[in-house]
Amino acid sequence: MKFMEHRGGGIIILSFILALSLTIIPLPNMIEGLRPEFVSLTLIYWCMALPNRIGLGSAWTAGIFLDVMRDTLLGQHALALTLVAFFILQLHQRIRVFPLWQQAISIGVMILIQIALVLWIKGIMSEKADFWVALLPVLTTSLFWPPTFLLMRYLRRYYQVS
Repeated sequence: MKFMEHRGGGIIILSFILALSLTIIPLPNMIEGLRPEFVSLTLIYWCMALPNRIGLGSAWTAGIFLDVMRDTLLGQHALALTLVAFFILQLHQRIRVFPLWQQAISIGVMILIQIALVLWIKGIMSEKADFWVALLPVLTTSLFWPPTFLLMRYLRRYYQVS
């Protein structure tokens, strides 16, 4: 029975729900631009930890939910997250052996790719976007990677997600 092979699907879904919730929680205008890309962090962790379960379809689905929740062009975040998931799935064996600070740099590059793609799509749609302000989440997401990784790894091991 194939459904008995995997455990912890509920934990994975809950982590994405929490990430989506953290994405839409209102913040003061002064720090709104510093909000980390929580959905991306969650997706990257699960793609690295369970590449056989979490992949491009999960990335596309999370991106569609993100598009709906942020009221953006349907598919722009889905495309960006799918591209990030593709890169992570190709490189996960290399990135996993890096120390956390090097993983954080690698994650920052992935988030930079994601944000650049979203900004490019906004430019095609003639929406104004400030490139330098859009780069702030790259820094904060990179800084959030080590604690996110450690927390998610603890939860994965505690709940025996496989």
